[in-house]
Amino acid sequence: MVAIIPEMGCPEWMIFDFACQQIGVVLVPIHRTATEKELEHILSETAAKLCLTAGSELYRKMKSVVKNLNIKTEVRHIGPQPEGSFEGLKVARAKDSMLSALQQHKSGMKEDDVLAVIYTSGTTGVPKGVILTHGNIVSNILSILAVFPLKHSQKVLSFLPFNHILERTACYAYLAFGVSLYFSVNRDSIVDDFKTVRPYFCTMVPRILEKMYDYLEEQLLEKSWLKRLLIRRAFHVAKKYRSSQSQGFFYVLELFFVRLFVLNKGRKQLGGKIRYIAVGGAALRPEIACFFSAARIRIREGYGMTETSPLITMNRFDPGLNKFGTVGIPMPGVQVKIDAENDEEGEILVKGPNVTQGYYKHQDLTRAAFTEDGWLKTGDIGVFTNKKFLKITDRKKDIFKTSAGRYIAPQPLESHFVRSPYIMQCIIIGFQRPFVTALIVPNFSILAKWCRQEGIHWTAPQFMVLNIKVRAKIQAEVDRLNEELQNYKRIRDFVLCDKEWTIESGEMTSSYKPFRKTLAGNYQKAIEKMYKKH
Repeated sequence: MVAIIPEMGCPEWMIFDFACQQIGVVLVPIHRTATEKELEHILSETAAKLCLTAGSELYRKMKSVVKNLNIKTEVRHIGPQPEGSFEGLKVARAKDSMLSALQQHKSGMKEDDVLAVIYTSGTTGVPKGVILTHGNIVSNILSILAVFPLKHSQKVLSFLPFNHILERTACYAYLAFGVSLYFSVNRDSIVDDFKTVRPYFCTMVPRILEKMYDYLEEQLLEKSWLKRLLIRRAFHVAKKYRSSQSQGFFYVLELFFVRLFVLNKGRKQLGGKIRYIAVGGAALRPEIACFFSAARIRIREGYGMTETSPLITMNRFDPGLNKFGTVGIPMPGVQVKIDAENDEEGEILVKGPNVTQGYYKHQDLTRAAFTEDGWLKTGDIGVFTNKKFLKITDRKKDIFKTSAGRYIAPQPLESHFVRSPYIMQCIIIGFQRPFVTALIVPNFSILAKWCRQEGIHWTAPQFMVLNIKVRAKIQAEVDRLNEELQNYKRIRDFVLCDKEWTIESGEMTSSYKPFRKTLAGNYQKAIEKMYKKH
């Protein structure tokens, strides 16, 4: 086994990946923000012979972990610094004897041989190593070839980390399509890379689209009344956009003008030629999908997990096969069913050639993950709408009961409250509590503009969350959104957090899902104080 810790994608990672695959080496991709405890667990369990990192900083971190464990794992890095660099990536002409040995290795590989062991983010505890075979990944590549609207003459941009299972499988599919694949190698240059490459297609996590949408909402606080009017109208028109439905003459005329003055500017930020974006990893708010689709960028949300290589369902790019607010229809060759009666909500079960064999060195966890007849339990709760579109309603483990006996599904509530432009992040609290509360991270950029507009002196976020007028503004937003909910689902109180939850802080997973226990622990005193007030 060989562990890799990439940051962004690059050709070197793919070359190294394919080299390992051809000789039967099992790759263990690790996220760059993994804690030392997680790294120790993964290296101890896999006994990796080599660890290849992106850059010297991760190299030094891994050297320290290996030294503490006292194991024989060689650590190298890809980068310009000479110390610990991986010389093996230099291009050299192979000798005939080497090519002959390589061919022997390749001819011995079978589709049920292990390709990778990918460790999940560990929201439920210690990270688990998901076993994926060559056959698992290839089945998902074939599904993607049937679904993505790509041809060999087009350009795609890859900017998600290469350890991200969606991006890794997508990159394999890009090579199968024969498209021109460009990598963004620096987070700070992504916007410039879009303008330089001008891609036709890319994959994204929802957070990136949310930030672009939030930026436009921020413009509603500008002094120019004309600018505010145009953006407000663009939001209104985009919310009603449905590509599969015929629209009236006046709507089409209005859409033309908001595209001309507002929507096309967002498209230009992505290079101007972008036509399609596949989104996965977390839930995408339907109004954001509508907005970008109205800008002639077809956003299609999908659903998957590491255990399924990863895609399970996806909204199609063809007319009539997309429904905003759902994660689409099953991928070719993948079976999906709901563990419930009479078309009700229930746990989503999956079966197909893309499904894992199980968890590395954990037969007990493997047995618990499958039904007796071989269906994978996803742990997600969902329902089919219109008899074919899957809608995710929550995580099974996240649903809780209040002390008043009411069951609460937090994810739909969280999505409901982040519709406010003043609320960036939200998690619902209430397990074994008398009522529902929340941790809220304000959108500080929009809040700062609002404060200036209202004549409120702006300082630092840690002080502004204590400001009476700021709290009153967030309270007004919560009250407005509470009006649309049943009484027992309404947020009765909240804690304002002064920092965004990030992957780097250890409060979000690599797919931008919150570590609920971590956040509840970090704000435990504030939560207890909040409940004592009532």
